[in-house]
Amino acid sequence: MRNSIEFVLDGKVVEVAFDPSSQLSPTTTVLNYLRGLPQHRGVKEGCAEGDCGACTVVVGELKADRKIEYRAVDSCLMFLPMLHGKQLITVENLRGSSGNLHPVQQAMVSNHGSQCGFCTPGIAMTLFALYKGMNKPSRDEIADALAGNLCRCTGYEPILKAAAAACDGDGMDHFTADETRIVGLLESISREGISISTEQQRYDQPATVDECLELMDKHPDAIVINGATDVAVRVTKQFEALPHVIDCSRINELQAVSSDSNALTIGAGVRLRELMRIVRNDFPAFHEMLTVFAACQIRNVATLGGNIGTASPIGDTLPVLMAYGAEIVLRSGRGLRTVKADSYAKGYRKTDRRPDELITAVVLPRPSAATRIRSYKVSKRRDLDIATVSAAFRLELDEKGIVSDITLAYGGMAECTKRSSTTESYLKGKRWDRRHVEEAQRLVDADFNPISDVRGSAEFRRVAARNLLLKFWSETSG
Repeated sequence: MRNSIEFVLDGKVVEVAFDPSSQLSPTTTVLNYLRGLPQHRGVKEGCAEGDCGACTVVVGELKADRKIEYRAVDSCLMFLPMLHGKQLITVENLRGSSGNLHPVQQAMVSNHGSQCGFCTPGIAMTLFALYKGMNKPSRDEIADALAGNLCRCTGYEPILKAAAAACDGDGMDHFTADETRIVGLLESISREGISISTEQQRYDQPATVDECLELMDKHPDAIVINGATDVAVRVTKQFEALPHVIDCSRINELQAVSSDSNALTIGAGVRLRELMRIVRNDFPAFHEMLTVFAACQIRNVATLGGNIGTASPIGDTLPVLMAYGAEIVLRSGRGLRTVKADSYAKGYRKTDRRPDELITAVVLPRPSAATRIRSYKVSKRRDLDIATVSAAFRLELDEKGIVSDITLAYGGMAECTKRSSTTESYLKGKRWDRRHVEEAQRLVDADFNPISDVRGSAEFRRVAARNLLLKFWSETSG
């Protein structure tokens, strides 16, 4: 049992102990930890749920090639143990020992992008991660990177210009010069799993799937996380003390990806930002959905398995997985089994997964060239928003234009993600034309009884669900 973690901050290894004198718990967020340090209060708390970007910091992670990958993350959604073995970079670290501003800071000043100081540090950290990870990004790529930083008192244009100006080089800076030394520090930190115990909480971070399954078997009531961008809100907004957490984020086995002519197998621990790159060419509907999944800071932490595991009725990935005919791989001490994505959710936050089972992978069958698949998300804003209604549709037509198979999967319309089975049954065997689709629109209501909430009324959801079907027809009827 180890009651401490180690990570790199300010160019040196820092050890944080979770003992009664420290007043830190395993679910203390990185944001609250930093705000307690006198020299790292540039990070700010705006929303405490990953919506504003004021708390953005950058995490450096050592990869297999001994290079450091820099990721912008929302520090309000990261528990302290998630930093173990990584480098933490804050806005105070951007200025080098010479005292000069970092190129991204200078670009913000030169292009009049700096503002009141509350959100500017988070914007600077987002630009720093972009600076280190992408050379000469397009305007769309810059806008996507900044979508998670909502406040722009100075306007969007000066900040976009600052990003373009800063990232027009090779990404070299004082972090580049010091990277070899930092790599050595990161390699000196133990790669083994950790287990933290306090009077009120326990936090396990296993290093292998077998270790994780053993913990899950012994502690069936523990909360299993792999990213925690959803679970963390229970701590930051509901002030919940999670008694026992099993964190899978450091299990390399869960980050494996394999591919053949029949299917793409994606590890449950693959982060959604990386998943965007993986599915971009062969699974475009999946990629399209991921472009409107939260923002970069969250996609840099959230994982495919974590999103599926939340079983949210408005989760973004499950409708698309259903449309692609995906299978979810579950593993326990008793072995492996697979569950079809369209039968995984059983009710509100209820799934087919047993307490001793871990989501280890998702298998995406490759659709034929003739298969038409689209994904849609209706929300109050395009970026960084929760769906009011989401949908993913799959269509198979025979040579005469008759529907041979169809999948209509909806989120936000019921207690869990569901297919519109009545509508599917009606359309099978019929010509894919407007008359039949308009008739089918009326049947969508038969399968769902949506609720009214802050995101939309029940009637709005019904209308949106019907219209998405017509939109799908208009995009595929040619």
